[in-house]
Amino acid sequence: MVDTQAPRSRRFTQPGRDGVLALLVKIVFLGIVVGTAIAITPALVSDGSWFFLVCVWLIVAVLVATYATGRALPGKYLVPGTLLLALFVVLPIGITIKTSFTNYGDGTRNSKDDTIAQIVGSSVTRSDSSPQYELTVATEGDPVKGPFTYFLVPQDDPEKVFTGTADGLEATDPGAVTLANGRVSAADGYTVLNIKQISAAADTLDEIAVPTDDGNFIVRSGTSEAFEGAPTLKYDESADTITDTTNDTVYSIKQVGDRELFVDSAGKRLSDQSWTANVGFRNYQKIFTDSRISSDFLRIFVWTVIFATVSVVSTFLLGLFFAMTLNDPRVRGQKIYRALLILPYAIPGFISLLLWSSFYNQDFGLINDLTGLNVNWLGSATMAKIAVLLTNLWMGFPYMFLVATGALQAIPEDLTEAARLDGAGGFAGFRRITFPLLLVTVAPLLVATFAFNFNNFGAIYLLTGGGPFSPDNPTAGGTDILISYTYRLAFGAGGVQIGFAAAVSTVLFVITGVVAALQFRATRSLEDVN
Repeated sequence: MVDTQAPRSRRFTQPGRDGVLALLVKIVFLGIVVGTAIAITPALVSDGSWFFLVCVWLIVAVLVATYATGRALPGKYLVPGTLLLALFVVLPIGITIKTSFTNYGDGTRNSKDDTIAQIVGSSVTRSDSSPQYELTVATEGDPVKGPFTYFLVPQDDPEKVFTGTADGLEATDPGAVTLANGRVSAADGYTVLNIKQISAAADTLDEIAVPTDDGNFIVRSGTSEAFEGAPTLKYDESADTITDTTNDTVYSIKQVGDRELFVDSAGKRLSDQSWTANVGFRNYQKIFTDSRISSDFLRIFVWTVIFATVSVVSTFLLGLFFAMTLNDPRVRGQKIYRALLILPYAIPGFISLLLWSSFYNQDFGLINDLTGLNVNWLGSATMAKIAVLLTNLWMGFPYMFLVATGALQAIPEDLTEAARLDGAGGFAGFRRITFPLLLVTVAPLLVATFAFNFNNFGAIYLLTGGGPFSPDNPTAGGTDILISYTYRLAFGAGGVQIGFAAAVSTVLFVITGVVAALQFRATRSLEDVN
């Protein structure tokens, strides 16, 4: 007998209508979103981050409009993915491209106003009548990087306490801090730095000059004292110059390389400090016109393409060979063999690379010991490239083995059986039936693997460090690919050049995108097979 009545425990909700639990989850979720936006709004306003403020409230508006009403049912499924795509893909790309048009890096991290204040503040001199302070250095952030706050107690009036930053000097309630021997020893919300920490952060602390209402500055003297003095440098905002009042030397702005500096009439710099500025396409011009960069760029680009192509082809062929072999039902112990073959994939990549780096040691390496060879694997460019490809093959074939195994098992046996009945032998059946159907599945993964290896920084950096290097060219190594080469250019001995690194990253992004697009276009012919 068939029960024609629907179970009472089953309840259905009309599209766009939520149950009680879903409604509660929705309320809590939207409450967290709106509360978070309200909480971070004051910080964004104080920093003048208007773009991010608009983005935050635009996201809030979209989420509320989508989930607080029942009208945008498709949007409930599209909005999360779209927002994640925008936040973690589009936004980083946009920030990178924007940074590529600046000179942001070492010596140019501050704004122009902050840089001028630091230069003028560094010229403060002490006089006999300079007020003296007991100094306590504290931070609300990192003890090395800051931001730092000075707690100042006047030596002639120990009942008062001031807090000083680069923004100015403010009076503080003495009851809000702990005083010991005329010095602030603790303050709520702050970490007081000891002498060792102050020494570690000395370079940053030397740039701090606390401006006072009298036009003077308070600077530290040692680790526990500070004094107020007048600067000998004076900034003229209308003329955009700095004048040294001790000898009337005028320093004006001059473009030097990718940064602007204050120099006198003879070209002598007042300071090496500069500021973040828009440099247009100068970073991109540097990539293609600077002989130090362009001379090695083409050679490294060719090797990068070879490295990515050989890595993909070799790992795929070896993985496919093992997959085909173990896909034969006549092979016994398939599970054991498959488990053994994916072991290299189970070891963390950085450990594998460091181990293989030691294996290639000419004197004590495992490879030369086992084979009886005396090959200087990492000493010559050719052998180092072979070592890189062999290591990448060992690390990459298990992934291709898994992919090919899954794809082979998805091919209907009826097709291979029909090919066999039509007279197609083993290799002919594989070439005409199995392999084309296999490519339909794995072709997008091969394209993605090529793009990954095109920027496989870890394999090069941990295995060879980009080397070997020749004495006359310590910048470009024998195994450098584009990403490791540009890393050395941007973060090498010349200091951090984030703006230039962003420009190189943008160029690599375009190259990788174009190559991947061409490869995807080439795989369209496989759609006919499907």
